[in-house]
Amino acid sequence: MKGEILFGPAGLGPVKTAEQVLEKYHKLGLKACEIAFTYSVYIKAGDAVRIGEIAKKLGIELSIHAQYWVNLNSAEKEKREATKKRILQCCEIGELLGAKVVVFHPGYYGDDRIKAYDTIKDGIIEIMKEIKKKGWKIQIAPETMGKINVFGSIDEISRLAKETGSAICIDFAHILARDKKVDYKLIEKSFPQKEWHVHFSGIVYGEKGEKHHIKTEKKAWKELIDNLPKDRKIRIVNESPEMVEDAVEGMKIWKSF
Repeated sequence: MKGEILFGPAGLGPVKTAEQVLEKYHKLGLKACEIAFTYSVYIKAGDAVRIGEIAKKLGIELSIHAQYWVNLNSAEKEKREATKKRILQCCEIGELLGAKVVVFHPGYYGDDRIKAYDTIKDGIIEIMKEIKKKGWKIQIAPETMGKINVFGSIDEISRLAKETGSAICIDFAHILARDKKVDYKLIEKSFPQKEWHVHFSGIVYGEKGEKHHIKTEKKAWKELIDNLPKDRKIRIVNESPEMVEDAVEGMKIWKSF
């Protein structure tokens, strides 16, 4: 399989300007776009179909980022059920958009890391059963997380994907913030999937991990692109404060390799 990398930003913006924004991304050569449902599922069904058709025509692959306040390991069953419901709402609109994946933050460790893994795994399996029951093609993608007290190490996300069949979101900035280094060989070994959904940006971090995202430096782009496997299809979504400009810069650097 010949490798392919698609670049795009982590944002579409309001529904009323979606067509113009996608046209702009297309003209810039971008082929991916992640829609932020991080605060609400703000696109209605009819608009989702229309936006999805425009993106498809322009050759832009869409993805969704689910709400920030989800936690499949909440101590309260009601909150776990609410999390599943929120992720499925994203999947429902994502399916109409033709989106490939819904990215989500799996949850917190709580008091017991082993129990946290099992609870989160069970939640993912239940969500995936519902997706299958509805006949949707969209996949869910737990994300590697940037804080040491939050579930989402390389090993945890790798195991989840292996044991549930879920998709993956590899956030290289989060991995750097969490582990204080990026072990590209370990990542490639941990995620044998032929399709990767990736988040990338500059990042400020401390002892406990991620603090905030910053503009992506050229040398960071070069290091990432040089170390990515050459036989995968990879969507790279840039999450910096200058996500469109950074995505374009990453694309240009990749084309120059």
